[in-house]
Amino acid sequence: MVVIVVISALAMIFLPRIFTGLFASQRIHGAAEAPVQRAAIVFGAGLWRDGTPSTVLRDRIATAADLYFAGKVEKLLMSGDNRFEYYNEPAAMRDYAMRLGIPEEDIVLDYAGRRTYDTCYRAREIFGLQQAILVTQRFHLPRAIYTCNALGVNAWGVPADRRDYHRFALTFWHIRELGATMTALWDVHIAKPLPVLGESEPIFPSHAQ
Repeated sequence: MVVIVVISALAMIFLPRIFTGLFASQRIHGAAEAPVQRAAIVFGAGLWRDGTPSTVLRDRIATAADLYFAGKVEKLLMSGDNRFEYYNEPAAMRDYAMRLGIPEEDIVLDYAGRRTYDTCYRAREIFGLQQAILVTQRFHLPRAIYTCNALGVNAWGVPADRRDYHRFALTFWHIRELGATMTALWDVHIAKPLPVLGESEPIFPSHAQ
């Protein structure tokens, strides 16, 4: 009996991660091989105390910039958290992207991308995206790709792993993804919570996505 309980618990923990990994496996490409799309979605990843993007976030922005300059995308949707005073993730992302040479007019800010589910939901409902390239680290891509596709955004992923991250950090991120992926599947298929919404702000108002 105890063995059955343990096996069942392990299955509940690991199967969602395996399932989303298999789903995303054919949708992850390097920047050079990524399909041409009109927009890339860049997921927030925290700021330092001085308000500048974390190392992980800088890597995401730099990877999105590579896609932009390679002609893979026309616009960058920077999605992050802005709930707290003196913490403006999307604005910090925009500023760093502009330092890399991205024109401000090709950067769109989503101030309510508090988590992956919210970012994907708002990409479709607020910004009118029906397909996009997702830019984040490889550990996060399976959940992001599955969530966006399940919410109506036909999504591919480009890994933003531009360096060797600390082993402890990588271990923590992968462990965290186990729980986050379970939550994502629950939200997408059962709970279906509404994120913060608002007025429609289509990125490409005069053209179909």
